[in-house]
Amino acid sequence: MARDIQPFSYRTDPAVPAFPDDHPIIVYDGNCRMCSGFVRFILRHDRHDRFRFIAAQSPLGAALYRHYGLDPVDYETNILIEQGRPWLESEGSIRMFQHLGLPWSAMAIGRLLPRSLRDRLYEYIARNRLRWFGVRQTCYLLEPGAESKFLG
Repeated sequence: MARDIQPFSYRTDPAVPAFPDDHPIIVYDGNCRMCSGFVRFILRHDRHDRFRFIAAQSPLGAALYRHYGLDPVDYETNILIEQGRPWLESEGSIRMFQHLGLPWSAMAIGRLLPRSLRDRLYEYIARNRLRWFGVRQTCYLLEPGAESKFLG
């Protein structure tokens, strides 16, 4: 988790605009093809309509990155905000998959690996994702019917 920050701490940060936080929220790099593909994957498999999304390039996304002490330009991790708590790197990803139910929730088996190893693997992929998958010239475009799932 991000640096022992209190749940819902962003609510009292004047630099973070108010936003609805009654669902788990994924803050992602909207210009990264891999990250945008992951958002599409979640939209397809989120049968219970749990997730909401914020592009890191939006004012709200940038404010949340800064709030959690992350670089608001070089997005080294997605942020999962769940019940007001931030989850980063491998733990955030595992929690995202768990919300999708079987077979995707089986990714929790990754917790058998030490977190330091999981996070190093996550960081390696994050560092190379733009080179491997490419960059979008514009932020991820919303799919028709999914507009209500995107904040900021």
